[in-house]
Amino acid sequence: MALRGNLRDITIVQILNIINLAKKTGALVIKTSNDQSQIIFREGKLIFAKMGAEDNGLPAILQRGKKISHNQARLLKEKAGNMTDKQLGLLLINAGYVSQKDVLECLQDYYLSVVRRYFNWVEGEFAFEQNVLPPPDKIPVKIDLENLIMEGSRRMKEWEHLQEEIPSLEMAVRFADRPGSNLRNLTLSLEEWRVVKYVNPKNTLRQIARATNLNDLEIRKVIYSLLEAGIIELIRPDGTRFEKIPSILSTKSKEEQRSLVTRLIDRIRSI
Repeated sequence: MALRGNLRDITIVQILNIINLAKKTGALVIKTSNDQSQIIFREGKLIFAKMGAEDNGLPAILQRGKKISHNQARLLKEKAGNMTDKQLGLLLINAGYVSQKDVLECLQDYYLSVVRRYFNWVEGEFAFEQNVLPPPDKIPVKIDLENLIMEGSRRMKEWEHLQEEIPSLEMAVRFADRPGSNLRNLTLSLEEWRVVKYVNPKNTLRQIARATNLNDLEIRKVIYSLLEAGIIELIRPDGTRFEKIPSILSTKSKEEQRSLVTRLIDRIRSI
């Protein structure tokens, strides 16, 4: 199966669906401007994933899964020497430090986290290399793709909605005019409180995201919840209030929407 292209033309969810339906074995390599990942499948199931130069050794993965501490992970890497992940995992299980279930769950969580990072990527080259298997020193798992595909579809729909509501992170926010309101009386999440601290017309959403260590999706989710609560309002860089323009599709029936989209696609193809 020749499968290569760019994530701007086909989403990671669509790629996963193809691999799942075709029950393919091989490696999906995704290259972005910042990193490169390798996601490996056997007969349509996810069995291994690696993100760039990120440490994907068993000690690091167990630490991410909170099964061992940072110091324990460091000591394990120092003492392990040339031991493979398989050998180290067996040693830890036999010594009673972790269970087989702990090891497999941490590996599954990490491999899934690598795939999830691409749910909202809209740029990046990919290629599927058939019959590639994980390195022999790594521990493969077996994860069905159906739930991952459904999760990805939900996230993509959420992302599309948030992009429509908050089209640019170069906009800023200010507190809405709410006479008699007091922020101290509001029940906000920890992330919402962190963002509220930076609400200022001089701070763009991108600057707030960096200050609070939130990615594009996370900052949009927090800002949207604050907008819905009437706590803040979006403003343009010139300080004027942002008024959302209704989409041409939102005023039409589903049949009319499909017809309009089809005509747009046909028009683009004819150019």
